[in-house]
Order: sequence, then structure tokens, then C-alpha cells
Amino acid sequence: MHRFALVLFSGGQDSTTCLAWALSRYARVETIGFDYRQRHRPELDARKRILELLPGAFPQWVARLGEDHLLDLGLLGEISETALTREMEFEVTESKLPNTFVPGRNLVFLTVAAAVAYRRGIDVLVGGMCETDFSGYPDCRDDTMKATQVALSLGMDRRFTIETPLMWIDKAATWRLARDLGGEALVQVIIEETHTCYLGQRGARHAWGHGCGRCPACVLRKRGFEAWRPGA
Repeated sequence: MHRFALVLFSGGQDSTTCLAWALSRYARVETIGFDYRQRHRPELDARKRILELLPGAFPQWVARLGEDHLLDLGLLGEISETALTREMEFEVTESKLPNTFVPGRNLVFLTVAAAVAYRRGIDVLVGGMCETDFSGYPDCRDDTMKATQVALSLGMDRRFTIETPLMWIDKAATWRLARDLGGEALVQVIIEETHTCYLGQRGARHAWGHGCGRCPACVLRKRGFEAWRPGA
């Protein structure tokens, strides 16, 4: 059984749920985040707040939560002409993908995470990629994850496993999973502290959390919350 995991932790709803999932399964869990000059940079502040409050809010996970790694991937932002790295309106491009798609982002994230995991003696990478509510992003597909797992294992001559606990569930089920993992306390952490809004706005505190309420990420989060907790 694997004992150590590295979670790709952005500070958003999905990665916070994945962090709780990993903490409930592995003896030691480290986190990694990336500054790629993203438009929604408040997520970097959110991840810091969440990591600071987790030990007090969830004492059962204290002994398992290990080192955090925040790395500068500014180059990714420099080469990306997308709505997540530039001031532009959200739209669907000629390729039929939304312009929030950052080409190669998850591939770069996983490669860098694997390099850190290699050095730290970790063999499991955990990410919030999802093929159910994923806007069509090709680097969130299960096939992409399987291929990346093989490539990383071959390229580093070490067996890596990429775990994606959200791959086949929708946003309503993600809310449900968070409650199952950490109870109402974790649901409240996600509502109050996580950041998902593509515009980088904390905005008003809605029933489902903070955000502009209009961008694709906020709409998806809101819809999932209302399906999970009708009338809230």
C-alpha cells in the first residue's frame, strides 16, 4: 500500500476536496501549488489560508499533513494566450474549446510534481482532474492521465500512480464527497475559504462561496451546490 502522496493543491474547491481525500488515505501527504501568473491569483492566498487552518479544524489529519511546495511557473503564463492568463472575455474558440484552456498546463503541473515527488520519495500524485464537469479540456481526460502516468514512470524510472478521485463525478457529487470526508466543517471551509472564480474576484459571499457568480467556474460551482443542497 502506498504511504506517501503529493496533492496538486490550487486552493480551489476541487483540490481542497482532493486534499481531504488524500489525508483520509495516506500516512503522509504533501502539497504542491503553482504560480503561473494566473488571472485568478487569489487562489494562491486561499491555499495558504486553508493549509494554515486545517490542523486546528481537522486534528485527525495533523500528523499526516506534510510540507507544502509553491513553485514559480511564470513561463507557462508567458506563453499562454488564454482567458486565465490574459484580460479577455470568456468565449469558445474555433477549436471548440473554451479560451480558459491553458495548453499543456496539467501536463506541466504533473511533470514538475513528479520531479518533486521523486526527490521526496513519494510515488502517488493526486489531482482534481475531472471528465464529467471539465469544459472539454483535453488535459483533464482520464486517457490523458493514464498516458501521463506511463510517461512519467518510464521517464523517471520510478513507478508513479496518478489518482484523480473526481474524474467520474459531477460538481454536486464533489460537494457530497467533501461532506463525507470532513463533515459540515469541511463544507464550510470550502464555502468560506476556497477560491474558484476565473475573474479572481472574492465578491459577495453566496450560499456556495465567494466569486463573481457569472464566470464559467462560478456558474458550475453554484449549479453543483444547488443540485446537492436544494433550497440552500
